[in-house]
Amino acid sequence: MERCGWAKNGLAIAYHDAEWGVPLHDDRGLFEFLILEGAQAGLSWDTILRKRENYRKAFDNFDAVKVAEYDESKCAELLLDEGIIRNRLKIASAVANAKAFLKVQDEFGSFDKYIWDFVNGNQIDNGLADISQVPAKTELSDAISKDLKKRGFNFVGSTIMYAFMQATGMVNDHVKTCYRYEEIAREIRESPRK
Repeated sequence: MERCGWAKNGLAIAYHDAEWGVPLHDDRGLFEFLILEGAQAGLSWDTILRKRENYRKAFDNFDAVKVAEYDESKCAELLLDEGIIRNRLKIASAVANAKAFLKVQDEFGSFDKYIWDFVNGNQIDNGLADISQVPAKTELSDAISKDLKKRGFNFVGSTIMYAFMQATGMVNDHVKTCYRYEEIAREIRESPRK
């Protein structure tokens, strides 16, 4: 069974097979990826996957309402948590992003509606022949990044947002030789989003 070349260890393979590129419309899940992708800046995704369960515990299972209420004491506690990336700016960013996330939910009804409107509710299928064709960012990720920053989000640069788009299935960047490419495309054809 052929996979995308980056899925090389157990955690990466499980993530690749079950989540990466699958359209995600759950606000809690979208918030999780927003925080994890920001935490990954400058690090490998494997590092984040290894710490993901610790992040879920440390950040109240990515409940944006709870994270938005974190105070200096809670942030100081998180800085001591060896199970996550202990970076003051990234922890503060998670709290600020939770607050901005809640504002987006209030304005649009859900973060899902807001973020998926950038792709008109439909996954972009890049139909890539080779992993070398996967872009680091696009004009669309530039636009999403710019809009998020305007709304008070941080650690949402264009490269981070493109990785977020891949993770949440806004874009299908599985290469055509990967078994998941056609599975995801078929699932979308058979149950298009209303």
